[in-house]
Amino acid sequence: MSEPQIPTGTGPLAKREARLAWGLLFPTIAAVALVVVLPLLAIFWISFKPVQLADLRPPEVVLREDIRGDYDAVGDAATIRYRLRNSSKKQEITNVTFTDTIPLGLVVQELDPRCTLEARDLACDLGDWEPGFRDTLTIPVSVEQPYLDNKLRPQDSPANTTGRASNILTNSTFTLENFARVFNGDEFFEVFWVTLFYTVFGTIGALLVGLFAALLLNKSFRGQGILRGLYLFPYVAPVIAVAFAWLILFDPFSGSANALLLQMGVTQQAINFFGERPLALIMVTVFEIWRYFPLSFLFILARMQSIDTDMYEAADMDGASPFQQFWHLSVPQLLGILSVLFLLRFIWTFNKFDDIFLLTGGNAGTRTLTVNVYEQAFAISNIGAGAAVAVVIFGCLLTFSVFFLKYISQEEGL
Repeated sequence: MSEPQIPTGTGPLAKREARLAWGLLFPTIAAVALVVVLPLLAIFWISFKPVQLADLRPPEVVLREDIRGDYDAVGDAATIRYRLRNSSKKQEITNVTFTDTIPLGLVVQELDPRCTLEARDLACDLGDWEPGFRDTLTIPVSVEQPYLDNKLRPQDSPANTTGRASNILTNSTFTLENFARVFNGDEFFEVFWVTLFYTVFGTIGALLVGLFAALLLNKSFRGQGILRGLYLFPYVAPVIAVAFAWLILFDPFSGSANALLLQMGVTQQAINFFGERPLALIMVTVFEIWRYFPLSFLFILARMQSIDTDMYEAADMDGASPFQQFWHLSVPQLLGILSVLFLLRFIWTFNKFDDIFLLTGGNAGTRTLTVNVYEQAFAISNIGAGAAVAVVIFGCLLTFSVFFLKYISQEEGL
């Protein structure tokens, strides 16, 4: 007897269900595209553009309008003045024009050759402007009684300006100078190794301290809940508060840590913990471990409490020591959660900016790639170079994630 055929899912009902499934997933896909994909594509685009911070505002015609002279009586002479400039120092503006309405009661005596006047409607064609171009247009007028009665000023009817300019963000100009600037000299490799040191040791340290804390609190005793809550304090406390607390604690002049070390005779002079190489890098790494070990502690403790205790009872009856029970029973059960935590903490630590910036500002050998993004984009106003560093960060994390998921997770059976 032949075996029954399994439906392949290509019938009308299956197709309708597939369309329904994609329809239900569309809001999620759209949200991911808006929140993740589009900003990522924008970063890649900007990294190949010679964009400065000032270039984010497109070039425009800036116009200031006023009236000058003594015009208290009918027949007095005055001058309407238009001050115009190109807001960009790099981009030209073509086909510059502006229109305005002359207030009632002002009679134009002489007109600039570039302008025309129909009734009270003024129109001026100023041609093409080079970067940073400035121009002043003056129109002599005489005052009549309606103007004195209405008390209007030229600026009461704002002029309208037009002009075309190439936007550096959308034009066809591309460059590799941003990446050349990033990889120029030994500075990048120094920053890269600082980032690796901070990320690797910060991640491993947070996992080990979290594992140790989970082992301590994996037993029931009085006050266990309070102690668990205290262990979470570094993670839930505001980063600004704890960062400044550390700065005050380790201050070389008034910090408690230096005072204690001096009184105990450990050192003969105050130590600048966050201002000396390589101590500053070690301190920010220790801060990273202290602040984020509670996350590892929570996940590891939850996994440990789900392990069947029968194995430990059997091992104890066989004479296994506590270390042997931990190494041969607990560790294999924890490899899965440890791998996931390592991957997440590595990515988060590699992208960490606020901790280092608050503690050292990237000085004293603590400048990481994320701090470099800030300095390139905002300290020296080079948005393109900052985006190029962000692309490098993305490439590093993508390479690490692919390697981790392809090799390490397979070895651990994930």
